[in-house]
Amino acid sequence: MQEIASLLLHWFDENKRSLPFRTHKTPYRVWVSEVMLQQTRVAAVLPYYERFMRQLPTVQALAACPPEKLEKLWEGLGYYSRARNLQKAAQIVVQQYDGELPASYEALRALPGVGDYTAGAVASLAFGLPCVAVDGNVLRVWSRLHADDSNVLVPATKRRMAAQIQAVQPAQRPGDFNEALMELGALICLPNGEPLCTQCPWHTLCLARKAGKQAQLPVKTPRRSRKALSYTVALVLRRGPHPACLLEKRPSTGLLAGLWQPILLEGELDLPAVYNALAARGIHGLSREAHPLDTARHVFTHLEWHMTGWCLWCEDGCSAPDGCVFAALEQLETQYAVPNAFKAYRQHAENLLFASCKTEADRL
Repeated sequence: MQEIASLLLHWFDENKRSLPFRTHKTPYRVWVSEVMLQQTRVAAVLPYYERFMRQLPTVQALAACPPEKLEKLWEGLGYYSRARNLQKAAQIVVQQYDGELPASYEALRALPGVGDYTAGAVASLAFGLPCVAVDGNVLRVWSRLHADDSNVLVPATKRRMAAQIQAVQPAQRPGDFNEALMELGALICLPNGEPLCTQCPWHTLCLARKAGKQAQLPVKTPRRSRKALSYTVALVLRRGPHPACLLEKRPSTGLLAGLWQPILLEGELDLPAVYNALAARGIHGLSREAHPLDTARHVFTHLEWHMTGWCLWCEDGCSAPDGCVFAALEQLETQYAVPNAFKAYRQHAENLLFASCKTEADRL
């Protein structure tokens, strides 16, 4: 048991990545990074994390941030409930703990959006408390080390593995040990393809390697097939001296709650059906000029969206119906948070708006 810890920590000291939330470690920075890293790769998180810290460097700044600004900072990172819970928790920290994250696993665990893993990670990494932080990386590494073919998605398996990890966690470096386990899963004991066993500090101890079972572990319950839904995106652009894209706000609850999107219509519609649907939404004054857009697919945890699209134009006098706004190019870039599900359509809108602005400038 001592060898497990000493080999891993020696490897970590020699090989750990230099990351901004490690080089300048505070409880707030650790907490924000751990929330961002939930179900998201480090490479994808880094630019968001650095921008977030520039804009909201303290718990107090996060607690007071206008929700629209917070959504824009999070735009493209996905799982937007993380951002909303992060702010709710920050407000509690300001009100109940004088703006300092509590140095207690139980108190951290009670904050909105903080589960067992995040509480353990913050408690150990930021405060040096002897807590475990068991995520998917850690479950994979641990199941392979012990050739454990129990289903890692079963709560009893997670609890048992957490207790085993707690038993070997060195009291002097609990945070480093947790971080080293995560790093080993991210860099060496990979989830897809061949793990880099010859580079692993545990290559002489790993029972899965000895049995040739690395690719079979960890054992997980097969995913249920995702439900596929069809939509048509109506990208409505306004001409004239104030070119803009029509956006509608999603409902305040549910999937992508409160974010902005192009007009989204259920089903795969032809152009006449699109005009009829837009008229029913109170969108009038559209020209007969339209062109089809590329198809797009976006995968959520339990859903797939299959989208087709049409680009349509209206004149400068066209007004936005209730729940919608006309967003100029600068507002698309700085103000309105549009989720990644519409990335291709947003890019198309920005390109056309940029060309329209240039044409208008040349005319003047």
